[in-house]
Amino acid sequence: MIEDRNRNRNRNRDGDSDLKEKVVQIRRVTKVVKGGKKMGFRAVVVVGDLKAHVGLGIGKAAEVASAIRKGVEAAKKNQMTVPMSEGTIPHDVTGQFGASSVIIRSAPHGTGVIAGGSIRTVLELAGMKNVVAKSLGSNCAINAARATLEALKELKTEHVKAG
Repeated sequence: MIEDRNRNRNRNRDGDSDLKEKVVQIRRVTKVVKGGKKMGFRAVVVVGDLKAHVGLGIGKAAEVASAIRKGVEAAKKNQMTVPMSEGTIPHDVTGQFGASSVIIRSAPHGTGVIAGGSIRTVLELAGMKNVVAKSLGSNCAINAARATLEALKELKTEHVKAG
């Protein structure tokens, strides 16, 4: 009987044990309803496996823990694959979302991740080792993270010509 429980517990994980998750932002939000103000929480969560897969999710709930859990589930559903070459990106890219824009540049070995805030979180969980990023425009954490993902979508893989 105990073995059946353990087997079911392992089956529910779906191989997500290697995913790392980081909370980028937690905000208390209010909704004005007929009886007054209803308090809630919004959590922005980034999930990645440090091997070129990363996703962003937003969860809203009455408690912080529930909002984080919903954010993690949303991030797992919205994962994308990032083309990388030797721990950096193949070429420089720019991404925009709302009023935020992000410039991401490849860097030589040993540079590390030079970026701030939510941009750094997204790049680290994607598995980047040497990259430089600059945020321009709005400094909103959600829009900066989404602009980073838009930039990473613009990446093309390196094609090596044979012969």
